[in-house]
Amino acid sequence: MNARGWARRVRWYLRELTGEAEYDRYCERHRRHHPFAPVPTRREYQVLRARHREEHPHSRCC
Repeated sequence: MNARGWARRVRWYLRELTGEAEYDRYCERHRRHHPFAPVPTRREYQVLRARHREEHPHSRCC
């Protein structure tokens, strides 16, 4: 594996770890299902996710 391939994998991992990739997937899905609606900003998306988590609590083991 060369340095470029290693860097690409590290970048992918960090984006998945931080949730940045989740926002990108949301934007793609939003554009596909609502082509004429504006895409929420990252901050608006975070507010939507927080509201959804509060309204739909999941049971936790700990």
